[in-house]
Amino acid sequence: MPEKTNTLIFMEIDMGFMLQGKDQMLGARLLTMRAGLQLELKGLRMSRGVSCYALVKQETGLKGSKQKVYDQFEVMLKEAGVLRDEQ
Repeated sequence: MPEKTNTLIFMEIDMGFMLQGKDQMLGARLLTMRAGLQLELKGLRMSRGVSCYALVKQETGLKGSKQKVYDQFEVMLKEAGVLRDEQ
């Protein structure tokens, strides 16, 4: 019988992408802000500077708790075509 080992196998996966144009760069920025807001909902920070929660509120004019702002921001991204409905 073969001996069991606890060896991890690492696979390198190329997950690169390229942004073309101002619209795609803005979309990537908005998705990054959404990801940062998700982290902040879990109690983590994405950076030492201004929180993503504060940035989203400042740039969109949304009001409310982190969860409410996140929900409203997601709706805005879906309506703008930046975020697709997850299936």
